[in-house]
Amino acid sequence: MGGEIITSVGIDVGTSTTQLIFSKIIIENRASAYTAPRIVIVDKEVFYRSRIYFTPLLSPTEIDAEAVKKIVMNEYANANMAPELVNTGAIIITGETARKKNANQLLEALSELCGDFVVATAGPDLESVLSARGAGTDRISEEERIAAANIDVGGGTSNLAFFEKGKLRGVACLDIGGRLVKVEGGRISYVYSKIEKLAAAHGLNIRAGEAADVESLRKLCRLMAGYLAEAAGLLPQSDECRYLYTNDGAGLPPDLPRLEGLTFSGGVADFIYNVSQVDLFRYGDIGVLLGYEIKNHPAFAGVKLYTPLETIRATVVGAGTCTTEISGSTISYAQGLLPIKNIPIVKVPDDDERSPAAVEASVKFQIPLYMEDGNIEQAAISLSGEGYKSFAAVQELAQALISGAAAVIAGPFPLIVVVEADIGKALGNALNVKLKGKKPVVCIDGIHAASGDYIDIGEPVFGGHVLPVVIKTLIFNS
Repeated sequence: MGGEIITSVGIDVGTSTTQLIFSKIIIENRASAYTAPRIVIVDKEVFYRSRIYFTPLLSPTEIDAEAVKKIVMNEYANANMAPELVNTGAIIITGETARKKNANQLLEALSELCGDFVVATAGPDLESVLSARGAGTDRISEEERIAAANIDVGGGTSNLAFFEKGKLRGVACLDIGGRLVKVEGGRISYVYSKIEKLAAAHGLNIRAGEAADVESLRKLCRLMAGYLAEAAGLLPQSDECRYLYTNDGAGLPPDLPRLEGLTFSGGVADFIYNVSQVDLFRYGDIGVLLGYEIKNHPAFAGVKLYTPLETIRATVVGAGTCTTEISGSTISYAQGLLPIKNIPIVKVPDDDERSPAAVEASVKFQIPLYMEDGNIEQAAISLSGEGYKSFAAVQELAQALISGAAAVIAGPFPLIVVVEADIGKALGNALNVKLKGKKPVVCIDGIHAASGDYIDIGEPVFGGHVLPVVIKTLIFNS
């Protein structure tokens, strides 16, 4: 069996810019002729990049949804693409734009427009991971065997992802960005509330209507650069830094090793890597100044600065090439059920996998949490499955899941099981036999999911051997 190409789209509607890419994800069977298929992603290639648009707004609190949809439709046409040609991908609303009152409605509209299995999602944690992967920071960390982080400095937020030897160790997001202060005609036209408060606390008169004093704005950007260094663990963390975490979020875990490598991405990154004598307010904001101050802040001097694969396009490239995983080789699924989207995960904790009885009790306890007015809602049961690899153990696990998920089995929705261990086909077969084919079952493996995640499972590819899978967290900034 030869290779196969999955076509993916990435759409990023950010605070400052909106952009789109199309990519090819190439999968191949790397197993020998006499072993079970081992299908893996072998390459990813971006084959179309849109121009970069300023994100259209109707007001400071509302996105111009029709204008965004028009941008997307035009770029599909420019790329000679159509929704039915797209297998997977992600639409993400990022930064301050995710705080707009109609962000959710825009995502739903774009998802319908762009293809049956294009994920609509938002949230600072996901954005941190996608931008870092688009920048290539995870690879740098793995190849160099170091602790490395990416800071994606956008218009409304800065997203931080920390990797140790290739493994993601933590994420954070701060309300720091180039468009949190806007400048028009030599005067300040807008200041984000948190930034205005911090500026005043440091004796800086930075308010809408005031003259755009370069030195005052430079001092503000120097403060912002310092807070980014604090968040990355390069300086002791202050209360002001904690105040700037998006949605009152947490910072990085406290037990991380010292940072050894650093990449920057986002629109502001161009002014970190390529310092040029441009008009400081050429974009109507403080992005240029912020880039200069990050570049020159002494806290970053002791960390090796790496060149990212992408800067302003890091998030959209991550969305288009890094959201999709594949579940294949040993999967089981009922025909005609796929694709399915936005299914909440019921995670069996590792401690509850110690016995089939504990698995049953955990599932039985959690399923009612997904009932609305007493009616069962669609959910997917996730567990590691590591202790259940023998034939007898798989049979016991299947019975535990059936007993624990009795409410699901009695309802109108299929039984969906997601396991990390390579037992998807065996477990799916056991479930089908025990249920006597009376309940559709989807059982996939090789996928890690946590409580609070949602799963999308796409239509089969590679001759039915592979299902594209996206795990995501649907969190909107409040």
